[in-house]
Amino acid sequence: MNLSVVVLARFRYNPTSSHWNTPILTQHIDISTHLTVLFTEALRAVAPEAHDELFTIERPRDAAHGDFACNVALKLAKRLRCQPRTLATQIQTALPVSDWIIKTEIAGAGFINIFLHPFAYQQTLTHILQAADQYGHNNLGAGRSVQVEFVSANPTGPLHVGHGRGAAYGASLGNILAASGFAVSREYYVNDAGRQMDILALSTWLRYLELCGETPLFPKNAYQGDYVRDMARAVLAQHGTRYQHPTAAVMAQVPDFETAPDAYLDQLIANAKQLLAADYSTIHQFALNEQLNDCREDLNEFGVRFDQWFSEQSLFDSGVVQRTLEMLDRGGHLYTRNGARWFRSTQFGDEKDRVVQRENGLYTYFASDIAYHLHKLERGFDWLIDIWGADHHGYIARVKGALQALGQNPDTLTVALVQFAVLYRNGEKAAMSTRSGDFVTLRELRAEVGNDAARFFYILRKSDQHLDFDLDLAKSRTNDNPVYYIQYAHARICSVLNKWGGDAQSLTGTDCSPLTSLYEIDLLKHLSDYPQVIESASRELSPHLLAYALKDIATALHAYYNAEQFLLDDLALQNARLTLITATRTVLSNGLNLLGISCPDHM
Repeated sequence: MNLSVVVLARFRYNPTSSHWNTPILTQHIDISTHLTVLFTEALRAVAPEAHDELFTIERPRDAAHGDFACNVALKLAKRLRCQPRTLATQIQTALPVSDWIIKTEIAGAGFINIFLHPFAYQQTLTHILQAADQYGHNNLGAGRSVQVEFVSANPTGPLHVGHGRGAAYGASLGNILAASGFAVSREYYVNDAGRQMDILALSTWLRYLELCGETPLFPKNAYQGDYVRDMARAVLAQHGTRYQHPTAAVMAQVPDFETAPDAYLDQLIANAKQLLAADYSTIHQFALNEQLNDCREDLNEFGVRFDQWFSEQSLFDSGVVQRTLEMLDRGGHLYTRNGARWFRSTQFGDEKDRVVQRENGLYTYFASDIAYHLHKLERGFDWLIDIWGADHHGYIARVKGALQALGQNPDTLTVALVQFAVLYRNGEKAAMSTRSGDFVTLRELRAEVGNDAARFFYILRKSDQHLDFDLDLAKSRTNDNPVYYIQYAHARICSVLNKWGGDAQSLTGTDCSPLTSLYEIDLLKHLSDYPQVIESASRELSPHLLAYALKDIATALHAYYNAEQFLLDDLALQNARLTLITATRTVLSNGLNLLGISCPDHM
């Protein structure tokens, strides 16, 4: 992993201004922070007027070029009107003395390469053992509140593999942000109002009528899955024929389906509401509860939990939707055309204006979405993160525009897009049997590959990149399977420590100066980089950075395990090595826990 450690990594993010400010130092000074402080002090001496210049300290691709390289001279040369190498020499001379640095060299066009003493890495081990499950945590968020809203699938059927990727990504991101000091609230927005829920209620009722011996024509654009039949059977079992009505009454005034499929469906819904009267809400609520409970159970089994399940219907019941549109209207952002009310979203970068209230008086989904985001901010969140499917990309501008029209800062909303996952088996797109008949459910995927593999494979790529999910690889117990490879590293360490039989706490304060081999230094480097990985994953909303860092740590551990012995007659060397692998176990455990993946002691 070519980790880039940016000076910004040590600054607090203010999402309302889109800037990083206010330096924060953790109690333990890690390597990147130490180097940042040194170069900042050197800049103060060489160019006081430019000491606030942003620069990067990153690992060079070639280890022969040092442990880190700094580009500060290249960044400042033009501003200070001097040659980069000349400026690099001045900064190099002004660097405060540090016991962690063996030497620095000027390279290339003006990079400053930094060679560290092994002690710089060795001292990290004491901190890891002391910090334990808090190692890698930081105060980047400084207690700022962030709401992460994810999954939020319509409760009209089982969750599918696309929802699974959003669930794994959102859960991991929430954990990583919490580890970075943010006060995280995880929320599921329940779309329990509107036409889709009416279609589900209608679908359930029509299947119920079939069980009662009626023969209504079931619409092709209604919900077709077997789960609808299951709900219909449950209604019949609980209520008998209470909700039965003659087919002729059900089909009254229904348009021709082939020429007007939507009108056909809408008339059936209207007929159901008229015939069932108050009983319609009973079937509607039953279908909602069944699907919502199934969704909650599925996600709980997947290790994904929410602090809040927020009802869309509550926005209408409490008057928030109406109040929000009144605010937009007072601001001159709404107009009426052909009986409908429109939001002037083109004034905020959208490609066209959007309807918020139809000519029949019903509000659109967009209207409730505007109200929902306003309500989020009114609840006091500093930063909103919405995780949407990639097909919602065009929706971003209009929601941000609506927030701006309401006098809110649109930069408080960040939208992370998640691409769909495509399943492969034997190198070909997988055709898995499903209860629904038209999509692969998350539950089926979990049953085939397990929760750990599903969670890890889902976040192994950047969320907005296409994901090919290799089912055969996910199920394999080989080193080619990245999650197995990482868990096996953890189990190997546990095996060594069990054979040793000592108390890991006794290793705190161990002299780690014997750890000087290439394998040991490589592993130490990865462990020392871990805090920056968490910060980078938080800043970039990218849990995949942590997944790759854990894979790198596992690779270094396996190489070390295969090359060296750990239980030795030389107790000083033994204790140092046991300290190193104990710290490695801690970091692997911390990282896997953030990703929602188990840490087996044996495999």
